[in-house]
This record gives sequence, structure tokens and C-alpha cells, in this order.
Amino acid sequence: MTALSSQPRPCPPVPDPPSDLGTASAGLLERESALDLLAAEAGRAMDGSGRLVLFRAPTGTGRSALLEAAAELGARLGMRVLRAHASAESSGIPLALITQLLDPPHDLGSLHDDTPDTPHHLGYPSRLWRLLCEHAAESPLLVAVDDAHLADQASRRWLAEGARRLTGMPVLMVVTERGQYDITPPAPGLAYSLPPGVVRMHAVAPLSRPAAEDLVRGALGPDTSDAWVDGCVRAGAGNPLLLRALLDDLRAVFPHRGLAGTAADGGPEPALPENCAELYPGAFVAAVSWWLRSTGLESTLVARALAELEDSARHEEGEHGFPGGPGLPGARPGPAVHDDLGPGHEPGHDFGDFLSDLTRADPDRVGGWVTAMIRLGLLRRDPGTGVPRFAHPLLRGAVLDGWPRSHRQALHLRAAELRQRRGDGVEAVAGHLLHTTPGGTERIAKALLDAAAKASRAGRTGAAAHYLRRALDEPMPRERRAAVLTELGELEFATLRTGGIPRLTEALRLQEQPRGRVLAAVNLGNALAHRGKPHAALDVMRDLGPLDGDPVLARTIQTASAFFSDHDPEIRRAVYTRLRERAERSPEWISPALRALLIRYEATAGLLSAESAMRQIRRLLTAPEDPLLVPYLLGTAAAVAQWADAPDDAERIIRTGLTEHWLSPLHPVHRSLLNARVDTAAARGHYRWVLEETADRLRAPGDSPRTLASNFLAQRVIALVECGRPTEAERLIAGIDVKESQDSWEQNRFLYARGVLRASVGDPAGALDDFQECGRRQLGRDVESPVVTPWRSAAAECHLLLGETPEALTLAEEENRYAAVWDTPRVRGRALRVLGAATGGRRGLELTAEAVGILRGTSLDVELIPALITHGLQLTAAGQPRSARPLLREAATAAERLGAVRLSGRAELALRASGARRSNASLTGRGSLTASERRIAALAAGGRTNAEISELLHLARRTVETHLTSTYRKLGIRRRGDLPAALNGDTQEAT
Repeated sequence: MTALSSQPRPCPPVPDPPSDLGTASAGLLERESALDLLAAEAGRAMDGSGRLVLFRAPTGTGRSALLEAAAELGARLGMRVLRAHASAESSGIPLALITQLLDPPHDLGSLHDDTPDTPHHLGYPSRLWRLLCEHAAESPLLVAVDDAHLADQASRRWLAEGARRLTGMPVLMVVTERGQYDITPPAPGLAYSLPPGVVRMHAVAPLSRPAAEDLVRGALGPDTSDAWVDGCVRAGAGNPLLLRALLDDLRAVFPHRGLAGTAADGGPEPALPENCAELYPGAFVAAVSWWLRSTGLESTLVARALAELEDSARHEEGEHGFPGGPGLPGARPGPAVHDDLGPGHEPGHDFGDFLSDLTRADPDRVGGWVTAMIRLGLLRRDPGTGVPRFAHPLLRGAVLDGWPRSHRQALHLRAAELRQRRGDGVEAVAGHLLHTTPGGTERIAKALLDAAAKASRAGRTGAAAHYLRRALDEPMPRERRAAVLTELGELEFATLRTGGIPRLTEALRLQEQPRGRVLAAVNLGNALAHRGKPHAALDVMRDLGPLDGDPVLARTIQTASAFFSDHDPEIRRAVYTRLRERAERSPEWISPALRALLIRYEATAGLLSAESAMRQIRRLLTAPEDPLLVPYLLGTAAAVAQWADAPDDAERIIRTGLTEHWLSPLHPVHRSLLNARVDTAAARGHYRWVLEETADRLRAPGDSPRTLASNFLAQRVIALVECGRPTEAERLIAGIDVKESQDSWEQNRFLYARGVLRASVGDPAGALDDFQECGRRQLGRDVESPVVTPWRSAAAECHLLLGETPEALTLAEEENRYAAVWDTPRVRGRALRVLGAATGGRRGLELTAEAVGILRGTSLDVELIPALITHGLQLTAAGQPRSARPLLREAATAAERLGAVRLSGRAELALRASGARRSNASLTGRGSLTASERRIAALAAGGRTNAEISELLHLARRTVETHLTSTYRKLGIRRRGDLPAALNGDTQEAT
């Protein structure tokens, strides 16, 4: 422990500063007042009147650098410099520091001799003082003592007593002492027992932000970007030790690049690392470790606990959609998660109490430590919650570096217990359990399952799935495990590429009862079918074996298999062939749900009229049916009703299926009902609703950037086209390869939608290819009728644009034959319109006029508008523009009311071709309202309901709703409550 005055003092085990920084740059920035104090006191000591100068500072803020500057100053002034550095290892040896400082002769006596010259003798401190006086008599002295807080008690008493005697002596005693708030109360400081006249105490503060920024730019270059400078300053917290170590690491990681916004290779500037693993040399981690060791075990535990809670909350919130992770720092406040905000979310002092309970530390000391760390810049309070957080992720990561995983898990287990005792929300408790090892207790499994249920109800499927995965690590009964696996498979069905199939397979394996096995098989089969594996789906159903003893379960298998067969044309044909044969042999075995499937099949095959189909469907809906099969009946009935131009019936059936019969996303009917709902809205021309409904249903599993071909995508593309946004539609479908998709009806619908898009942007040849491919695939599925996708009419229109009239006429006539069988205004009006356009002449005019007559008054504006335009164009071509204009104006008005920009544009062009000038085609404001719209809007603004307005004006309720929708759009409002202000505003003119 002895150090001669000519030897350098020991240094803490941290990396040296870079050579171009130097001691002054790294340790003495903003230390002018301290250096002035040293100069003044050194001059005073040279004049024969010494004093103690005590520098108190937190670890890493440059105490040792100041002591080195004092030694250099003393040497320049001709003073003899005596140095000593206290350490924790020698703190138990009496007078070890003073012995190191004065280096007394070793021949004055043995350590075991009880003489005045041995350390154990009561007179030994006096002998050391006399030795100091002898040195002072030879020349002025500068006594430099570093880290006096680590010195043994005898040495501290010797220094304090010596400071009292320095008056009149040419001795300057410069001592550094750690001055930082720790959880463990510190020993009394060296200066507090001394009179003010014998000691000058100077507190060393962290670097100011400007000084820290200068230090960063001095090391990394003057053109370093502001983002990098800010990150470095926050990570270094104004602490020279930490900041210097961080800059050392960054210079090693990025040796050949500037930081002025671009990399050395001309690419974009890399981000400042936020993970300590990216800082290769590890100087910063070593510096933070040194800083932690200096704070003591209790402070280290509190710092690591805070860092772990923040890190786990950040991880869970970012990756799994938790409301702030395990309810700790980083939470987003708000009513949606208010009941789960525990002590980690609440502002004020509650988090400090939680942290002290978690670490078993004195709550007052924890609160003081947090406040001190905020003042030092290592912590900051979250602006939304008031919870302390580390100033930068690198700081947090360095604090956690090297902390065993088992200790972290034990911390979270205790946190979960604490939060449960405090009555915090189930997700707050479960958030901690996610970070623990399986404990084999039913209590942990229950807490995780309760949290999963709550997260699922709130729509946070990622969080719910994470809770369930962790719950499966705990032991639970076989039936319960099967249920949890099914629930997890349901969540993974739409979020992972596996589609939840492994979970559902395991759930099926665990099921023992026939009913449970059938339901599990249906779930698994649906997942397989939607992943392009319909053959595997049917294999799962067949593997259940014969269930003749339970007809309901047998029918359930048959009905579900029919739904799965929609994903493959060959399977569909085989399934329906067997079903029809069974219906002929054993009609009593065919339940209402299966009978409805046969009606749907015959409708698509062109073998049934809409009137007959709906009559049978309505009868089946009133027939008794097992609850297990009712959803299948509703899903089938909704599709048929939508095809039969019975949108009110379709919406009622869909509403019943989705609200009165709880269907998980794994049930085959769930998606069927959603598809029917969006199809019904599209048929009504509710394009904005379609866009809102399909916005979140297009992502591929596993957060893939690709979009899958589906009915939702098809309807969204068509809605974008009709709303005048074809470019957005093109971006949406870019990169979709139909050849890679499964050959399902949804892929056919996508082909039709892509054809509509191509036709709208002036590519009739490309559109024709899509329509013909859609038709080829539909025919391969025995789908002849235009009720599903009117590909023939669309292809005929493309042939007309390409000048291929015979081909167009052939397709139009075939479409008209099938339309006559189904016989609804929509399919007949569309078929007659296209047939009239292909036929031309007087007969063409008669056909398009018939189409207009069929569609007018049916609320099928999406079909009426094209019919009006086609008939108007034919009248203009036949030399009857005066007769055409009223029809075209009607078309333009209806298109504007629907918000159908594409049709509105076509109507405007047709009007111009007829010689008309329509100045109010796109009016908005009160002046643009029609008389009917103003009358209905006034009644609605006065508080009348739609039903009351309908009865008062003798109008259909749907007409009232349509007029109000148009009124909202023209007035630029979104709700009924805005009507009074919009109708009574100052703006009178239309814009």
C-alpha cells in the first residue's frame, strides 16, 4: 500500500481518455473556479499559512483530475508533492492512508512491537505528524489525498486533526471526497467537524450541456449531427467519466466516417446505438459498472431494478401492444388503460414507494436517490406519468449489463406479488409474470389467463397471445389446456404465418369427448383451408371417423367441409356432388343448414331463381335447427339474400349471426358473414364504409408487407376506383401474384376487381384478360350465374372498347340468359345494359331503356347510374340529345349523392357530349342542397328521427337515409348534431 511521492497514484479500472482529449479537456471543463481556488490557496501556503481544500463531487465528475491539476500546480511552484489514494481494500487497516502518504522508514520498529514508532502504539499518529512537519521544514508541501471517503477511520481522524494545525505551516492539503446521494447513508464528511476557517470546500458539479456538447464535437468532429450530440450528452449525463468512455467506444465503432448526416460511403447517417452490445470496446459499460460499484450494493440494486422495470415495459409495449408493458415506466396514460395503471404509471411519489418495497430499501432514501439522480442528469421523469426513467437507453442497458437473468426474474416475481397485494389490475400483475420462469403454480396460470381475457376484450390481441403463451408454461388440466391452445390458435390465426395451426393441432389432440373433437377439428380445418390447404382440412374432418351415432356432429362435419371446399374447385365439386346424392337418397338426413348450402350451390350454378331461393331460405330460417348448425345456416342465408337484392334481409341475418351467436375468427361462418356484410355495403354503393371496414383486414400474417388476394381486398380496390383513387388502388395490389395464391372464390373476386381497376385506367386489354381468367376459374367451380361475379358483362364492355363487337355480343347474350333465370333487378338491369350497348341501333335503345326501367326505383343506384349513362349516350348518338340530357343529369346527381367520383366523371363527359353544360355537378354548401335534401335536413335538425321523417313525408326510410348522407357530404359534416349549425351558418352560397 506504500506509494512514493514520485510514483503516480493508482487509477480506477476504466479506459484511459483518448490521446487528443487530454486531462484538461476530459476532466477540467468548467472547472475554472476550482482551479482559481487551488491557485489562491497554493499561494497562501507558499506564504506559510496552509489550509485544507476539499473537493466533493459525484463519482466520475473529475475529482481525480482536479487533484492531478493541484499536484502539477504544486510542482510548478516548487512544493514537494505527497500523494495517497484511499481504497476500500485498505479501509480496515488503521492509518493505512497516512502510511501510504508519508512512507515512514521501515526500520523504526516491528508491526508487533509496542513502541512509539509502531502503527499499533497510541503515539504512532503523533510520530507521523512529526514526520510531516519535518518534510514541511525542508520545503513547502502539497498533500494530495484522493477518495478520502474510502479511508480508514484513523486516517480520516489524522487528516481532520492535521487540518486544524495547518495555520502557520507551508502546507496545502488537497483532499477529494465522494459527494453523492446513495441509498445507504454515508459516513460523516471530512470537513463537517472542522471550523470554517481551516477548510475550503468546493462542490464539483456535472458538466453543463454546452460543455458536454463541446466535448462531444471535439471528439467526434465539429460537423457531428445534432441527433448524435444530443444522444451522447443524454447517455453521458454530463459525467466526464461516462461521456469520455462513450466517446472512446463510438470512435472505435465508427472509425472511418463523419457524423454530419451521412456515412462515409455516402449513405444516410447511422443512428446512435441504443444497445450496449453495439459498443464493441465496452469502455462505457465498464465506466457505468465502476460508477455503480461506487454507489454501494443498495443503490446498485435500486438502479438495476428501475432499469429492468423500464426495459421490460419498453419491450412489451413496443412488441406486443401492452398498455405500458408490465405497468411500469414508459406507460402511456389514458382512459383505455386507466384501471391497469399501477404504481409504475401513477405520477407523484407512489412509484418511489413501489420501488422501495420491491428492493426492500428505505422509501425516504429511495425518493432522495431518485431526486439526486435526476439532478445529476442520469434520470428523467416521464412527462406523461412522472415516473423516473434513465436519460438514455445506453445508460439503462449499461446498468443492466452483467446482471444475472435469475436475479431479474426474481425481481419480476416479487413485483407481481407486490402489485397483486396492492390491488393493481390483472395485466399489471401478468406483465411481470411474463418475465419469470415457470413456477408450477395454479395461481400464476390464473393471473395470466385473466390478463389474456382482459387484453382480448380490449382488442390487444398481441398482448393476449403473449399472456397465453406464458400461461401454457404452467401446469393445468387437460381440458383447460386444450381451451387455452384453441384461444391462442384463434389469436395467431390472423397474426402469424403459422395461422395458429400448431396450437390448434395440439388442442385437437387433447380433446377426448366427441363434441370437443368435432369443434376442435372445425377450428383446425378452417385455419388449414385459409392457409391454402383445403385437402388437409378435409383430411382432418375425415380423421374424426364415422359419427353416425350423433347425427348433429355428423352434419356439422359435412357442413363445415362444404365451407372448406370453397377454397378449391375440385374439392367443391366433389363435396357438393356427394351432398346432392345424399339429399336424394336420404332427404330426412339433410338439415336446414345443409339444405341452405344446396340452395346456394344451385343459385350459383344458374339453376334457381332469386324468388324461389329466397322463399326456401325464409322457410329454412324458421325451421328448427340444432344450435351447433344455426351459424352455418345464417352464413349461407346472408349470401343468398345479398345476391337476391334483399339487402335489408341480408343485413338482419348478418347482424343476428355476429351478435346473437358468438363466433370466433376460427369459425368458418365468421369470415363468411363479414364478407357478406362488405358485399352488401358495396352493392348499396356505400364505398366510404367499405374503405373503412377493409382498412385493417388486408395485412398478411406475420406482419408481412405483402397483401393477400381476398374479397376484402377486391371490394376495397373497387371502392377506391369508384371514389376516384385508382392510383392508390394500383399501389395496394402491386406485387400480388395470382399464380401464387390458392384457387379460391376470393381469388376470382380479386381478378374481377383488378380488371375493374385496369379498365378504369385505360387498359381494356389487360382488364379483359383478368375478366376472362376470372370466368374460366368460376366455370371450373360450376359457377355459371352472374350473381357472384358478373365477369361476362365486364368482359363484353372491354371487347366493345377494343372494337370487338361480335365477341361482346356473344358474352352479353349469355349473361342475359343467366340473368333471366335469377331474375333480380340488379343482374337483369346490368345484363340488359351491356346487351343493349353491344347490340346498338333501335334494338339497343330498347334494351338500355328496359334496363333503366327495371333499375329505377330499386335503390340500386350503382347499377342505375351506368344504365342511365349508357342509354343517354345511345340517345345522343341517335340524334336525340334533348331526350338524353335529363337522364344524364339524373345519373350525375345520383353519382354525386353516392360519392361515386368515377361514375360522376362519366356522367359529366356524357352530358358534354350531349351539348349540355352542367355547372353544379360538384357543388357543396347549403346552396347545393336539393329541395328534398333541404326539407329532410331541416326536419332532422329539428330533432326528428329518420322513422318520423319517413312517416311525415311518406318516403321510404332508406330514401331518408340516402338524402341525409348526401346532405352531410355537401355540408362537410359527419354527424346529425352538426346539422343545425351547418344549416343556419353565415355561408349562403355554394362553393
